Amino acid sequence: MRFFSSSHEFAYSWEEVSTNNWRKYCPWNDKASHVIAVDTLSRSLDESTHILRTERLITCRQAMPAWIKSIMGGDNTSYVYEVSYVDPQAKRVTMCSQNLTWSQLLQVQEKVQYSQSLQDRGHTTFDQSAKIIALCGGWQKIKSQIEEISLETFRQNAAKGREGFERVLEISREVFAQQREEARMHKQGAGA
Repeated sequence: MRFFSSSHEFAYSWEEVSTNNWRKYCPWNDKASHVIAVDTLSRSLDESTHILRTERLITCRQAMPAWIKSIMGGDNTSYVYEVSYVDPQAKRVTMCSQNLTWSQLLQVQEKVQYSQSLQDRGHTTFDQSAKIIALCGGWQKIKSQIEEISLETFRQNAAKGREGFERVLEISREVFAQQREEARMHKQGAGA
């Protein structure tokens, strides 16, 4: 079993981050070209807590070594199940995901949390953790190698993911500022 954890602070408000979380895999994010589709399976709002719960299926194109593909068969398409909780009162988004593809051989369980920074209310703290477990019977050496390779791949993808989401936040801020300015200009023009 291998563990990964990382923290980062985005210089964007929790409102910006939680809103743009739904745009994380949009064309603005050139680091997420491996994501083919994101399908919302269910969405519900708890009337008493106001927590929004969403289930999604994320379809990815994964490059895998030829030797793994020859053993396991299949193609380069993989599926991830994600459940997220948006808590507007606590200013926290929590996302838990689990791979569905090849989960009988390798399980990757990830937890991501975005919360308002305690030091700067205009910033958002990002905490990410993952547990990687190879399930290859009694072959400890092979299990360890698979877990190490998977951990390194996860680490690289996590860095790309943060970089791509940073770009989504940057573009979103520019687009919304431009829209607000256009609306202001339109309102001034209508009043003349």
